[in-house]
Amino acid sequence: MKNSSIVVVGSSNTDMVVLTDHLPAGGETVLGGEFFMNPGGKGANQAVAASRLGGAVTFIAKIGNDIFGKQAVELLKKEGINTSYILEDPDHPSGIALITVDRQGENCIVVASGSNANLRQGDIQKVKEIIQQAGIVLLQLEIPQPSVEYVVQIAAAAGAKVILNPAPARTLPDELLGRLSIITPNETETEILTGIKIKDEESAERAAIKLREKGVDTVIITMGSRGAFVFNDDVCEMIPAPAVQAIDTTAAGDVFNGALSVALSENKSIYEAVYYACSAASISVTRRGAQASAPFRNEII
Repeated sequence: MKNSSIVVVGSSNTDMVVLTDHLPAGGETVLGGEFFMNPGGKGANQAVAASRLGGAVTFIAKIGNDIFGKQAVELLKKEGINTSYILEDPDHPSGIALITVDRQGENCIVVASGSNANLRQGDIQKVKEIIQQAGIVLLQLEIPQPSVEYVVQIAAAAGAKVILNPAPARTLPDELLGRLSIITPNETETEILTGIKIKDEESAERAAIKLREKGVDTVIITMGSRGAFVFNDDVCEMIPAPAVQAIDTTAAGDVFNGALSVALSENKSIYEAVYYACSAASISVTRRGAQASAPFRNEII
């Protein structure tokens, strides 16, 4: 690895959250309880998680010229993140997410992407140099897929470790998968990518083999409270997560990916890095909110 810097490329949203006893079924109206707003977006969540755990983080994103975007940048600065490469979109509003959380901590989310959907390849070209200098580049799928593919191409060619969290779930071309160092799907995303329903370690291994055949070096399938299944040349096993009482799972995957990036930037083994990430994610689900739930380094150590 060239250096320990982490570049996160992705989305920034404002989360509008309602707590309720149960998630509504189709056509159902339910009366909720507490309402609050939090900074969110998978990219921003992962950047905050990595920064709180001691990572040297640069965040590349696109925001609208509005109060939501300005507040997001100020909060990211306070987290110690380099925001110099966040671009402003004069034509589209900043992204928002409407989130409902039930009493078991399960959630459903609807995202209005706004300026996130306008982070184009031309924008990436403007910030190409910082991507080429990175040790680790972390991405998700809340920005246009051609932009994701362009970032991966730049980062892989420069020798960075490229981590893709393939969320929201969708199928992906083999050319993209073949350039990834690590992919971190959950069970649903794994099924969409491979056609294999994840029920246990055996099915997780079959899916991981299929992804590795497409060229991914390391496959990490996150499986909620059970932990994460890891498959590469050196490891093929389930790494357990600490047992906790979950109250809100909103950003657990984002915290996992941010923590994984930090651990790898510090040259931890893949086993150590995934265990560290599981520990960070387990802490996050015991707290409300997205970025607010990300733990600090001393809480894990």
